[in-house]
Amino acid sequence: MKLAIIGGGSWGTALAVVLAPRAEQVRLWVYEDDLAIRMQKSRENDAFLPGFVLPGQIVVGSDLGEALVGADIVLGVMPSRHARRLYSEILPNLTPNMILVSATKGIEQNSLLRMSQVMHDVVSPKFTPSIAVLSGPTFAREVARGDPAAVVVASNDIEVARRVQAVFSGPTFRLYTNTDPVGVELGAALKNVIAIGAGIVHGLGLGSNTQAALVTRGLAEITRLAVAMGAQPATLAGLAGMGDLVLTCSGGLSRNRKVGIELADGRSLPEIVGPMRMVAEGVETCTAAVALGVRNNVDLPIIQQMHAVMAGTKTPQAAIRDLMERQLRNE
Repeated sequence: MKLAIIGGGSWGTALAVVLAPRAEQVRLWVYEDDLAIRMQKSRENDAFLPGFVLPGQIVVGSDLGEALVGADIVLGVMPSRHARRLYSEILPNLTPNMILVSATKGIEQNSLLRMSQVMHDVVSPKFTPSIAVLSGPTFAREVARGDPAAVVVASNDIEVARRVQAVFSGPTFRLYTNTDPVGVELGAALKNVIAIGAGIVHGLGLGSNTQAALVTRGLAEITRLAVAMGAQPATLAGLAGMGDLVLTCSGGLSRNRKVGIELADGRSLPEIVGPMRMVAEGVETCTAAVALGVRNNVDLPIIQQMHAVMAGTKTPQAAIRDLMERQLRNE
């Protein structure tokens, strides 16, 4: 297998490290020219994933055309805001025999499309692409370190998912197949919003009861919206739903959780995200999620409250009070 990874942040680099032993070659595209040069020389991503040596199979560069040469699988790991532009830029180098895999956890802001839909939107005028999505409870540093991890690869074509499963799975990286990319992608994107709420709970010094209630009702919220958009409920009880939600809400490496902690400390969203080198996808996903709730007539009380807190129109304490004082109902 020859693999092209488009996106040299922490997750793209971690995937390159864990998949390199099973590939003839991995071409890792990095946006920053200077970072690419440093990585070529030092064999380390000092900006986004310091402390990990890049295996010899990984070729680092900042030329998109070169990254795609001979690729069997193209793995998109860019921030969601850049996905359409980058897929458009690599389109001339894509061929029908390639499998396109999205590992981006987000929703396009204006169109409200999932990342695989953006991919299809860009590529389908040229040819009908083979598309899969990859998600699950994974922190980049732990995957790169070789800690055992389990993820799901989903596609409308089960054979595409099985091909990715066969070549990506290894001693520390186990893939399960799924035919519900809608549920996998929405679970991956929406859990980041709930994780911001989990950070607020932690930052306010609230206990495990509150955290458990948030995660449980957050999963119910994600599931309602995903099912309304065509997902299977069981998907949201799996790795890309509950698994990823629990990790992101409780793990100290979660960027979205850290945003929530700082919101609880009274800082504004621009103050928090301005200095951040890495993207906290939940910030932009929250706005898209609210719009999807309106479009699909789905009640999203936690996500709506997170939107108000991030917009600065409500304090975290007021948001929690309003959630607790909602009209009583059945579970």
